[in-house]
Order: sequence, then C-alpha cells, then structure tokens
Amino acid sequence: MTAARPGIPVRCCHRPLAGGLVVPWVSLTHNGHTAFGSLDASRMRHAFYQRLCQICSGHLEERFFVLVRPADQGLGYSPEPALHPECLPYAAAHCPMLNGTATHYRSRPVLASHPAGRPCTDPSCACPATSTDDSHTARSGRPADRYEAWMIDSRHYQLTYHQGTSDVPVGISLHVPILRKRVLREAALPADQAAVLGLLRNALGLEQR
Repeated sequence: MTAARPGIPVRCCHRPLAGGLVVPWVSLTHNGHTAFGSLDASRMRHAFYQRLCQICSGHLEERFFVLVRPADQGLGYSPEPALHPECLPYAAAHCPMLNGTATHYRSRPVLASHPAGRPCTDPSCACPATSTDDSHTARSGRPADRYEAWMIDSRHYQLTYHQGTSDVPVGISLHVPILRKRVLREAALPADQAAVLGLLRNALGLEQR
C-alpha cells in the first residue's frame, strides 16, 4: 500500500506529482510534460463510461461531485468527469481556476500548435487528433466563471450525449436530484467592472480584501 503524503488524499497517493502537485488522471500529458488545465479526451471518455474520478481514477462510490459553471447549468450537463468527495477539496485548494487565484482562462493563440503549449515534432504522434479541447479554446483569455460543486447520488449518474448520437458523451447530466451545492469561487469581474468596483469601495471607505 502506498504511504500517505502530507496534504494529499489517500486516494491520490498512487498518482504522480508535478511541481509537488498531484497530476489529475484526466490531465493531458505529452512527452513527459503535464499540461495542467488541458484534458486528455480519451481519458475523459473512459472516465465517463467507467464512472471514474477525474483526479485519482478510482471508481465512484455512493456519492460524487461534479463541477458546474453557469453555462453548464444552462446546457444541463457538467462537461468534466466527476470527483470523489475526498478528492474535491484537494482539487479546489490547488487548482488556480477553482481557488480563485486565476482571474482569467489561460490565453491560447488561435493557431496554437498543441494543447500542451509546445509544438509536437513527432509525425507518428496522434496527440493533436485525440487531445483537442475545444471548450477550453473557446474560453481562452476570458474572465474566469463562477464554479460550484454539486453532489449527486450514484444512483442518478447519467451521461448526456451529442445530439443525434448515442456514443459520444459530452458530460454528466444535471437533470437529476442534487443533494448539495457548494460555491468554489465567484466569477471574476472584467477589468472595467473591477475598476469601477474599486473606486466605489474607496469612495465608501471600504478596504480591499
């Protein structure tokens, strides 16, 4: 049995580290380089079908959490694999997008050569075809969204599929009973709105925190 490491959930002790942080199972890794924030499409599909945690790769049990943004709620599904209740706090504490450290999604050039942020010179590598992340590209450079974690009972685990298909899951359905909702971070304000809010707080004598 793998020994526990300080601050790391027991479920994640078998996972490799990068910069001292647990590498989520669904993170894109290319030529030994982990691209935090980019997702491996094939592993995501496997996690959806096999009901695996996106962080530790273990099977989901009685209850699980999904990450939800306002846009996801409108579409009716969470686009990422679920998390164990034990893995969520670690992800929420260390992911810049979930803990509020990142105010904007990472900017990516329109003609970015590879999701890992570096060119792939191996002509036999299938990574560009299997690791694309269109949703992340669409949010490139935009202010960060509000993120919530919704708890669902495993009895209500349902996948949502691309319209007209039954074999391409786009996420986990939110049209099911929700046991609990937890706000992980509020949406980041655009620069102009943040400036106006700062002026208002100063006028009212309120300190920035």
